[in-house]
Amino acid sequence: MVKKVLLASPRGYCAGVERAVETVERALALYGKPVYVRKQIVHNSHVVRELEEHGAIFVDDVEAVPHGAPVVFSAHGVAPAVREAADARHLTSIDATCPLVTKVHTQARRFAQRGYTVVLIGHAGHEEVEGTTGEAPDAIVLVESIADAEAISLPDDGTPLGYITQTTLSVDETHAIVAVLRRRFPRIEGPAKEDICYATSNRQWAVKEMLDEIELLLVVGSPNSSNSVRLVDVANAAGVPAYLVDDAAQIDEAWIEGVSVVGVTSGASAPERLVSGVCDWFRVRGVDDISAFSSAFEDVVFRLPVELRRAERSAA
Repeated sequence: MVKKVLLASPRGYCAGVERAVETVERALALYGKPVYVRKQIVHNSHVVRELEEHGAIFVDDVEAVPHGAPVVFSAHGVAPAVREAADARHLTSIDATCPLVTKVHTQARRFAQRGYTVVLIGHAGHEEVEGTTGEAPDAIVLVESIADAEAISLPDDGTPLGYITQTTLSVDETHAIVAVLRRRFPRIEGPAKEDICYATSNRQWAVKEMLDEIELLLVVGSPNSSNSVRLVDVANAAGVPAYLVDDAAQIDEAWIEGVSVVGVTSGASAPERLVSGVCDWFRVRGVDDISAFSSAFEDVVFRLPVELRRAERSAA
């Protein structure tokens, strides 16, 4: 029987997610319904559903947006071709790309402009990877794993080499991949500051800190949330069973049989109310000892997209 639930800190929304969600909400207030959003604004099914209820329409391609309508680009970023397609349709574009993703895009362009072959460490098909690759498609080569890093063939003719990474990767696995690349290609250069974002790193650190105290970890987040999946990976790598749940309804009571201490955390795109729902699930089952494992806080704040701020000033 579970006797205690420990809550990881920090957890939940990061500054980039808060900015993206608020961007859609403010755009709805400014332009009225509907406001279109290319792809999921953040990777959380509850957030997307709630915004849909408020009047947001999510589309896979800007070609689905009516000419001249407002469209928000998701926090994961877009390739230049997407911006060009939006301009061709005379859309009112609002770029909610996380500033930390924008930094990776900028580094990709800089490497490519200087003639580098660029290794992008990330997951194929992820929207962030697609957007970053679109900045320099002829210069970027994708590496997803240590095995890829061991097998990849890069120019040996003196062409400069660089690497960049998706922002939501496993810190440990990424360091291992970079170590392989540096061993095989000693001249490869990395970004001045690592690309994995502060929120991803902090949430993984918080999980690692509590692993000795728990027997099972529940991660609140959607299956397509890369940073949430990585939290499960961190626990599993240390031998602690971990499960990803979109909300409390997905908890399987069989998981907690014989478990006395459960850890709970949430990915950077999961609202805190979902964690509260998990806590309530345990309270209903007689668990009264629910407390924060530590008290780490984040104070990062990003300004809203410049296009939105200008439009709000003009409408005032």
